[in-house]
Amino acid sequence: MALALDWREWRNRLIARPGFQRWAADFPLTRPVARRRAQSLFDITAGFVYSQILYACVELDLFARLADGPLSLTELAPMMRMTESQADRLLRAAVALDLLERRGQDAAGRSRFGLGNHGAAMLGNPGIAAMVRHHRMLYRDLEDPLALLRGELAETELGRYWAYAGSQDPAKAADESVSEYSELMSASNAFVADDLLDAYSLKQHRLLMDVGGGQGTFLLAAAERWPHLRIRLFDLPAVAARAQRRFEALGLADRAEAVGGDLMTTPLPQGADVCSLVRVVHDHDDEPALQILRAVRAALQPGGTLLLAEPMAETPGAEPIGDAYFGLYLWAMGSGRPRPPRELKAMLREAGFGRIRLIRTRRPMQARLLVATAA
Repeated sequence: MALALDWREWRNRLIARPGFQRWAADFPLTRPVARRRAQSLFDITAGFVYSQILYACVELDLFARLADGPLSLTELAPMMRMTESQADRLLRAAVALDLLERRGQDAAGRSRFGLGNHGAAMLGNPGIAAMVRHHRMLYRDLEDPLALLRGELAETELGRYWAYAGSQDPAKAADESVSEYSELMSASNAFVADDLLDAYSLKQHRLLMDVGGGQGTFLLAAAERWPHLRIRLFDLPAVAARAQRRFEALGLADRAEAVGGDLMTTPLPQGADVCSLVRVVHDHDDEPALQILRAVRAALQPGGTLLLAEPMAETPGAEPIGDAYFGLYLWAMGSGRPRPPRELKAMLREAGFGRIRLIRTRRPMQARLLVATAA
């Protein structure tokens, strides 16, 4: 271990030398690595600018405008309420980020623009646009990151938005205070529902209870895939009422129900043979998170199954999403932290679960899945 630390210190001193940096950028064998490292560092520096280019495209609804085919600068500028010079600056920036592509020129010689790879992906995932708009609050909270981390802000934008996180009595929240974040969670849960249901089959189960299930997006995806499955949602009363109306509007009243209560004080309904916690545990600090896991264990008979799905820290290939993105997001929210699977497994064992397995999901950066059995 000491030898490894010594080697790293030597490496860091070497990399920090301007002369070595110039040599590495020129030497044929190290040149590609040096350029990738320089590009990666610059992307970190410029990340906020990139995000604002995407935000501008979302606010202008550019991806939907280009869904049927490319348009010229002359056509796009009035839609964007910009001069051609102004519009061209944003469109070129979007091309550089692969949000858009140049598609030749019109008869007047003006550039034509169509969807790039990222723009097409945005069009197919409307929930991403909702998250892009939502991030305005996070950016305001991060305007002074040291003040945020030191607790010097009187309140945060995300703390106000996710009102349940700091509420002394979240069960009393009215519909108007939960409607906006419930819609956002519904849109963003659509990202992960199919991935989770592809990773774990509910064919052998009879009643799925989604705890903290919002407006029921995950449950509805499960019910559509397995018509025999009954579904139950548990969330704050105002949220559960919204979910119940949705179930009834979709003609599922005979196999779906939504139960309202406070997860910290209301015992969960009995009878489900499988429960799910989809992006719930990481919203809570350690003691409340353990309390949630114990509540779910109490609702399950021995042998019942828990599906715990969320973005996790230390995910191979997606490490920044855990401790960097969610670490700061949840801090600004005022509750919770990303945890690696080993910590979640320890919490599950403490809560009374066994046979804990980490199941591969299609896009682990969005959610990893732990399956545990009630002991």
